[in-house]
Amino acid sequence: MPQSVAETARALALELLEKTGLRAGQTVIVGCSTSEIAGQRIGTSSRSEIGAEVFGALNGVFKKHGVFLAAQCCEHLNRAVIIEREASEGLEIVNVLPIPSAGGAFAAAAYSGFADPVAAEEIKADAGLDIGGTLIGMHLKRVAVPLRLETDHIGKAAVLGARTRPKLIGGSRAQYDDRY
Repeated sequence: MPQSVAETARALALELLEKTGLRAGQTVIVGCSTSEIAGQRIGTSSRSEIGAEVFGALNGVFKKHGVFLAAQCCEHLNRAVIIEREASEGLEIVNVLPIPSAGGAFAAAAYSGFADPVAAEEIKADAGLDIGGTLIGMHLKRVAVPLRLETDHIGKAAVLGARTRPKLIGGSRAQYDDRY
C-alpha cells in the first residue's frame, strides 16, 4: 500500500537525518515541486494542499531535532529561500512573499508555517532534499555529496538527497575526516 505524501515526507526527513548525522543548528535546504508530486511537469500545476502536507511533515521532523529547514522558492523568485529568522544571521534578507504561482506552494506553505519567516537571497546549507528536479545545488555548502535514499520518490516526483563535507585540501594523497 502506497504511503501518503505526509508519511513519505516524514520518512525522507528521518532518513536524511540518519544518513547525514545532522546536528542541532544545522540547515537543510529543500526544493519541492508539488506539480511533480502530483504527476505533472514542474511549474505547471502548483498544489497548495501538497505543499502544506510536505512542509508540515518535514518541518515537524527537522524542528524536533533542532535542524533548520530552508524552503527554496521557484525560479520566478530567483530561487530565494524561506527560513526562520533565528537561522538567518549573516544572510541577505530580501523582500518577497511567495505564493503558489510565484515562489511555489511549498515555499508559500513554509512562509505561512514558520513562526517568524524571512526570505533570503541565498544560503549555504549542510544537506538537502531535491523533490521533483528543483536544482538545490546553488544553496548547498561546498562540497556537495549525493546521497542514495531508500525513499526515492514522493508521489510521482523523484527525490535526490545531498550532504556536504569540508573541502579536501592536499591532492590525491590527502586523507579526510569522514565524520562530516
